[in-house]
Amino acid sequence: MRRLLMVGLLPCGVFVTCLWGLVGAGSFTGRSDWSRVVPEDPGALAGTLLVLTVCTSLLAVLLQPFQVRAVRVLEGYWDRWPVTAGLAGVLVEVQRRRWEVLRERVQGAALDENARRVRADAARRLSAHPSGDALLPTALGNALRAGELRAGERYGLSTLASWPRIYMQVSDRMAEVLRSTREALDTAVNLSWSFLMVTAVSATALYDEAGLWWLCGGALLLALVAYKGAVIAAQAYAGLMHVVYDLHRFELLDALHYPLPADEATEQEIFTGVSALLAGRGRPGVPYDHGADRSHPDDADRSAYPEHMDREPG
Repeated sequence: MRRLLMVGLLPCGVFVTCLWGLVGAGSFTGRSDWSRVVPEDPGALAGTLLVLTVCTSLLAVLLQPFQVRAVRVLEGYWDRWPVTAGLAGVLVEVQRRRWEVLRERVQGAALDENARRVRADAARRLSAHPSGDALLPTALGNALRAGELRAGERYGLSTLASWPRIYMQVSDRMAEVLRSTREALDTAVNLSWSFLMVTAVSATALYDEAGLWWLCGGALLLALVAYKGAVIAAQAYAGLMHVVYDLHRFELLDALHYPLPADEATEQEIFTGVSALLAGRGRPGVPYDHGADRSHPDDADRSAYPEHMDREPG
């Protein structure tokens, strides 16, 4: 219910309310008359609120299947369209130059306290980026990709292939933290889209009313603030992905019935094989481990358990 309210209804309600206000004020057909927006009759006001609620709910339901796409567009996955692909190349180069500046600051000498603070801040910001050859055009994309390409790879696991499986092994407390952070990310992304659409609609309706252009600027500013919030939430989510692999990677092996590694070298070997398995490129070269604590005695050789022989079929 909380996700429905925050991720779906709130952003859609912002857009629907702003559009209704512009239509009610007559902004699309002439000079805006804001006195016409709110009905004076209580019955008409109740009817208006009902219509807004229904329209908001309907729009939220229609857009819900596109949630992943809404995030990915803001991440910078634009290669499928020729025009945006060219823009993506330019923005990736901008991101790469910023990445190189941060790397130079990290590698620079810290001669005084101020220089040490600058280097520490640069190191923190650099850790929120993927490697230079994996950069995306936007800050949001780089924040999420830092988790997608590092969280499991530190142990030999492909994060993208293993994440859906390891997510099922996390504790209830970790799952709640992940859900909350993901909701914050999706809410910020949807609010950013909502305010961008409000900006476009307001510019269309108020292009001939210069005194009201501040409404367009305000909506655009709110879109940028929401986008910044999405970046911060994405960085937090990427950090939690690292924590999941730190704490639950061996539970993934246990669930797949593979033996636990004895050392770091064996861990890398097993997880590399598991990644190949999950990606459909092979299987780990290790035997299964079906410990006695994994199955019920009824699942074992029934000849060893005479008390269960009367349960044999037939």
